Amino acid sequence: MSYQTIEFKLEAGVARITLNRPERLNAFNIRMHTEVADALSQIEANATTRVLLLTGAGRAFCAGQDLSERDVNAGPLDLGQSTGTHYNPLVRRLVALPLPVLCAVNGVAAGAGVNIALACDLVLARRSAKFVQAFGAIGLIPDAGGTWSLPHLIGQTRALGFTLTGESLAADTAEKWGLIWKAIDDEAFDSEVERLVDRLAHAPTVSLAASKQAIRGAWCATLDEQLEIERALQRKCGLSDDYKEGVSAFKARRTPNFTGR
Repeated sequence: MSYQTIEFKLEAGVARITLNRPERLNAFNIRMHTEVADALSQIEANATTRVLLLTGAGRAFCAGQDLSERDVNAGPLDLGQSTGTHYNPLVRRLVALPLPVLCAVNGVAAGAGVNIALACDLVLARRSAKFVQAFGAIGLIPDAGGTWSLPHLIGQTRALGFTLTGESLAADTAEKWGLIWKAIDDEAFDSEVERLVDRLAHAPTVSLAASKQAIRGAWCATLDEQLEIERALQRKCGLSDDYKEGVSAFKARRTPNFTGR
């Protein structure tokens, strides 16, 4: 596919998707959904991929849905069809990817843009970035998993306040609340993102994917169920080449050379 709304690279085990409609603050239209889905298919099909970086071009990460694509005066719109066809599959695929997904929020994240970021495993944000649940301003509810991720991450009280008031949340506050992993000074942001990408690209991918699966699964599991999940995933990790390499490197007091297998 020839990409018009995103930039996509996959090299040396690192996949990079950059939302690239800066003139529209990287708001999603149907074309962008199609292109992101195609890029994710390539990532899923490539066994050498070790980490995915999702970010935006220009001064925004993502402003959510591009409302200019919708003519509300042309008749009733079935927004359930839009969420079911585009946003829900995107969130499910990001969560299910068997590798770390890092989101670099380089600027404002609004509406579905916030919730797509929260579907990623690690979220870094420029200290100048802002998060806004803007749905109330247009008579909608948070979608793209927002009504699930927000109360789980920051609790019901903050989730309701963040959503019902429509007030923007500074990156520092988002970090303090546990909404994101870390807020980074603007001048250090790019280098910190690349440092983390490199670290994850050379990490034991099998165990990171298993940790991701176990921790996400714990939100709806009992302790007994989680103990069994850990047992099964630990068995899988123990059979990996990276486990053998990690133990060998530890015993030899050298840096491990993980291959992601």
